[in-house]
Amino acid sequence: MALTPDIEGFSRLITALDPWLDRAVIVGGWAHRLYHLHPAAQKLDFAPLITLDADVALPQTLPPQTPNIREALVAHGFEEEFRGDDMPPATLYHLGDSDSGFYAEFLTPLTGGEYTRSGKRKATAQIAGVNSQQLRFIELLLKDPWTVELSTDNFGLPAPKALRVANPMGFLAQKLLIHRRRSADDQAKDILYIHDTLQVFGARLDDLRIEWIDRVRPSLHRNAVKEIDTASDWLFGETTDVIREAAGIAADRRLRPEGVRESCRYGLQQISLAA
Repeated sequence: MALTPDIEGFSRLITALDPWLDRAVIVGGWAHRLYHLHPAAQKLDFAPLITLDADVALPQTLPPQTPNIREALVAHGFEEEFRGDDMPPATLYHLGDSDSGFYAEFLTPLTGGEYTRSGKRKATAQIAGVNSQQLRFIELLLKDPWTVELSTDNFGLPAPKALRVANPMGFLAQKLLIHRRRSADDQAKDILYIHDTLQVFGARLDDLRIEWIDRVRPSLHRNAVKEIDTASDWLFGETTDVIREAAGIAADRRLRPEGVRESCRYGLQQISLAA
């Protein structure tokens, strides 16, 4: 079966990362896309959002290994694109022999202050050879990940592959905590991700509630918990332009902005993310 360019690119990334799949976690848009393959997911009448970039979360340290992640990516046809003036620079890992536009980025938790004692901004870190962006709340995406199995037919792999994806509750919590820091376009996309994730697991909201209470909430500062608990008011209390834009992203599904708002508000309340 011929693979679409985005799936072919993702499969090559997973093949390159095979030695690190027990520590790396797929986050962002590809995590949301893979949720549809989880046994707890319900069948929906719409396809997941398509994204050309794959975000991979890494812990702050990994054991030395040869080849390292950068060398493995290069061996599988990925090329580096450096961005910005940080040292090391923020880096996108593109497939050099493909015009699909597929690329990977690596993320790792930012702990402590945003600057070192010498005044240098802690924007990036080199982990196993790759330049990884240091961001707030990535630890939520690394904690207690779920597992999704990739089939040989759908992903062109020589054998089924178990892949760690962000815990859906960590995924939702992180989206809410970073919302105010995002651009308007990113805010709209994140709202649609929140809406669709709640739809995917709509029949298992009790399970998500357990994940929140037992695994995600205990690791958060009380201020972060409060921000999440009140999200139904400050984010979904009324239909805003950002919610309207979120509905417009999925124009083919004819989503109503008010329907998006109500669905998110209800889902968050059911899993006690919002009171």
